[in-house]
Amino acid sequence: MLRFHPSFLTGSLFLIFCCASCKRGGQNADPELFDKVPTEQKLLPVINEVSGIADSKINVGYLWTQEDGGNPPRLILVHHDGTVSKSIYLKGVTNRDWEDIALVGNEIYIAETGDNGQAYADYAFYRINEPAIATDTVDHVQAIRFVYPDGSHDAEAFLVDPVTKDIFIITKRDLPARVYKLSYPYQQNNTLSFIENLSFTGVTSAALSVDGKEILVKNYNTVYYYHHQSTEPVSQSLLSPYKLIPVKSEPQGEALCFAQDGSGFYTLSEKASAPEVQLYFYHRK
Repeated sequence: MLRFHPSFLTGSLFLIFCCASCKRGGQNADPELFDKVPTEQKLLPVINEVSGIADSKINVGYLWTQEDGGNPPRLILVHHDGTVSKSIYLKGVTNRDWEDIALVGNEIYIAETGDNGQAYADYAFYRINEPAIATDTVDHVQAIRFVYPDGSHDAEAFLVDPVTKDIFIITKRDLPARVYKLSYPYQQNNTLSFIENLSFTGVTSAALSVDGKEILVKNYNTVYYYHHQSTEPVSQSLLSPYKLIPVKSEPQGEALCFAQDGSGFYTLSEKASAPEVQLYFYHRK
């Protein structure tokens, strides 16, 4: 959920972190991986506050979307053509500040990790089996609760290692962004481990490809691309050299995901002050 203008990464602050990123070794713009100009589909009707998306596995041709804080505890199915289909509600939970979503195997993880005022004592992930489109309400929701080892943080992005099931949370407001790990097997209450700082800030979403070989991390201005090997931890890949993927400017872009078939990636924005919202798809070259 935005509480500062997307342009906060411009000017001197952005330059500082661009320079700081040099310690990771070799970051280059690489327009050859994906089309620079995306396919556009108008989102109809508009969802005002999309904060996460994931390409459905069992409902082929649809994306799971979620809204951030103060909205109902529901997932919304959106067709790849931008048509909003239906809502599926999660029983027994609230949406304090949902900020990202991931589909891992046959399970959906929802991040209750937003904290604009950095005031909450604890956070959670909600985990469910991916529902079919005919579902109206998900009755069984597992809450994975956690705290940070060093106080409150605002986080809008996470990755689940498909091999170990460890969850890696990337903070948004820390300068620079910080990576924490929630280790598997999950306990009733968990304390994260601090892993490392990234070389940039303002992270609003992250995604791991279905084959586990690629990672995307997004802030309002940039998409960072990493190679990932299944033999190494996700956190190690996040500390390796990245490439910058050119993307189109969005009103308030807080969501991205890879396509299930590996053909590219989607981005979707909150409406903010824009008259409409476009679902963008960047085809792989």
